[in-house]
Amino acid sequence: MGYKSILTVLTNADQKQQLDSAIAMTRRENGHLDVFCLGVDHSQTGYYYAGASAYILQETIDKAVGAASELEEKVRERLNPEDIRWSVDSAVAQVGGLSTLVAMRARYSDLVVLSRPYGPDATIDSEAITEAALFEGAAPVLIVPGELSEPFGKRILIAWNQSTEAMAAVRRALPLLQAADAVEITVVDPSPNGPERSDPGGALCQMLTRHGVKAEIAVLARTLPQISDILNHRATEIAADMVVMGAYGHSRFRQAILGGATRNMLEKAKVPVLMAR
Repeated sequence: MGYKSILTVLTNADQKQQLDSAIAMTRRENGHLDVFCLGVDHSQTGYYYAGASAYILQETIDKAVGAASELEEKVRERLNPEDIRWSVDSAVAQVGGLSTLVAMRARYSDLVVLSRPYGPDATIDSEAITEAALFEGAAPVLIVPGELSEPFGKRILIAWNQSTEAMAAVRRALPLLQAADAVEITVVDPSPNGPERSDPGGALCQMLTRHGVKAEIAVLARTLPQISDILNHRATEIAADMVVMGAYGHSRFRQAILGGATRNMLEKAKVPVLMAR
């Protein structure tokens, strides 16, 4: 078991670190890299005066086609000297149709490698692409802040809260967990009335151990207001180089308005985060 089909989605040529990370992950897994270059039309034709919509729509579509073709050409130049198996495809979409295009490719991928969808370095379409891969594509997503560096995945932190999303992330991350030198199941402020009661993380640790994972459990008190801050602090404390966590336990609308562990974690994470749901 491993990640043999790896996808990354690019919308501009500035996403060099994301492409480099996808290349590094593909080489590590001896897989095949699919690079999807998207030209996105952000125009809102409904706001133009009568008669202008058709002309402006064609103009913006032409620009998106040109941008996608140019990006595909640059990606091919970057990949030509690499010693991995790869393919590049491009397409054009309006904002409303972006999710469908990304989801169709993510659905048949073992792993999607993307950059952070939140924060100052995020592109305008990063959030929509990440959510399309997770929700409509039902694929695990590896979010890489900066560039994937080696060694990678030697010490992994699992953010465990007994949720369905967290369990899905653990199952999708199993090849990485088996290859790690050490895995910590981190439980923050578990409820004494929860399903695991006096043994938080115990059943998960047993399951992972049977798969050959070198797992241990750490139960932490909630010493900071944000769960994400506690997880990031713990990751630094144990020198973890990757975090595994469930994504979007609440609705995306609530996450956007009120924030949440997923959004806050991705804004502040210093190491790669593998998410699934």
